[in-house]
Amino acid sequence: MSTNAPADAPARAGLVLATLIAVASVANLNLAVANVALPEIGTAFDAGQTELNLVAVGFSLGLAGSVLYLGAVGDRYGRKLLLCAGMALSIPAGLLAALAPSIEVLFAARLLGGVAAGMAYPTTLALITALWSGSGRTKAIALWSAVGGAATALGSVLSGFLLEHFAWGSVFFLTVPLAALALLLALRLVPAHVHETTDPVDHLGGILSVLMVAALVLGINFIAVPTAATAALGLLVFALVTGGAFVVRQLRVAVPLYDLHVAARRIFWVAALAGVIVFGSLMGAMFIGQQFLQNVLGYDTLEAGAALLPAAVAMVIVAPRSAKLIDSHGSRFTLLAGYVFCLLGFLTMLFLWDADAQYWHVALGYIFVGMGVGLAGTPASRSLTGSVPVTRAGMASGTADLQRDLGGAIMQSIFGALLTAGYAAAVNAAIAAAPSSTQAKITDEVQAELTKSFSSAAETAKEYPQYQDAIIAAAQKSFVDGDQWAFLAGVIATLVGAALVFFLFPRQDDEQRLLAEYHAADAA
Repeated sequence: MSTNAPADAPARAGLVLATLIAVASVANLNLAVANVALPEIGTAFDAGQTELNLVAVGFSLGLAGSVLYLGAVGDRYGRKLLLCAGMALSIPAGLLAALAPSIEVLFAARLLGGVAAGMAYPTTLALITALWSGSGRTKAIALWSAVGGAATALGSVLSGFLLEHFAWGSVFFLTVPLAALALLLALRLVPAHVHETTDPVDHLGGILSVLMVAALVLGINFIAVPTAATAALGLLVFALVTGGAFVVRQLRVAVPLYDLHVAARRIFWVAALAGVIVFGSLMGAMFIGQQFLQNVLGYDTLEAGAALLPAAVAMVIVAPRSAKLIDSHGSRFTLLAGYVFCLLGFLTMLFLWDADAQYWHVALGYIFVGMGVGLAGTPASRSLTGSVPVTRAGMASGTADLQRDLGGAIMQSIFGALLTAGYAAAVNAAIAAAPSSTQAKITDEVQAELTKSFSSAAETAKEYPQYQDAIIAAAQKSFVDGDQWAFLAGVIATLVGAALVFFLFPRQDDEQRLLAEYHAADAA
């Protein structure tokens, strides 16, 4: 095993960091581009809310499921190799999504794109960890985090612009030229081998990790589907079983894929869970928000995408300052500050985002969430990478990516399931409260279309012009009822995460002492 310490900074540090950020931006853009297009995708394929949830979460699912395994593969066989392979695979995955003839093919393409990102995305943070050290590493991570978060928001704006002029598939072309450029830059600028390990890869553990994450995310998505309750329960049980098998495997194998002894370090595991919630909050808010803006407030795609700009601006402004805040007050204080703003964001959405919401209500919610992620993102990632040996950079970066991707997948899945259940319950309640003469005209088939999704209800309304306005109004009210369930879940999750950090993450002096102990143990 290599025990070399990283240099302070690599040669041509600025160009190398720009390349790694470009690679990460491919993944971050892909996380966002589908959200703006969901209403049009729903109309094009007559998709239900659960199918739309799966399209939105498909990329996160592929990335979250593969990131631990592929991070370890990169540690062993070459991070540059995995990075370039991921960028190369991103190109056909984007083309397949853009040209998908069915909702099933679109989901498969999103899943494939996520796996491609699983090759490249964890490698970016692993290389930052291996190539930079000290305050230079903190600043590099802050810039990587800020630009990544901004790219996610920018993806929504660019997607909205494309949808104003082209069909829904155009949004998936967006990352293709960027992936090609990032591939060329990586081939030329990124060092071939940096502090990699010669230990064998635990392939069985990798497969178990993929199965565990996939079953968990899919199970959460199917919970809200009445006809899929058995499948959802089966998937969640399978996730529990494979998760248990993964833990047993990691404790017994000579060279674990995921070193549970390192993961048990307090700075590591508390930061990991804290990051899952805070990054998941951003993805969940964007996922619900884009549909709310178009379905309820009547924004066009460009307006809906541009509505996210305040979040991007807030992240870009705040994230670099979070590095200074960490130096002066520690990671715990900075994480808690981020959680306060995330909580304010969800409270704004819960109480101000209704059918009569003004744009400043929308912008205020996104600004708060953007500030929260901007503040919390750097200490969450820094705590992971700073508490492991450099030869375990892939594990740390994989966990940092899981914060975003598993957090995003879980929060989007939970939010989507609550939205689906809340929307369907509100529609059924509205039908039950309608006059008997109206109920008699609503067949079981029509009711099923009305409860499937807002897009489906809007299409159904066109078939009954005399009731069109009433159907749309009822669907909008039902959507607001459903998204309130999701935003309340966001408030609860944020409070739980803040309590976790407050009570369990060490204060600044203890943090420095523990990090010194970890480094001494790793050196020995």
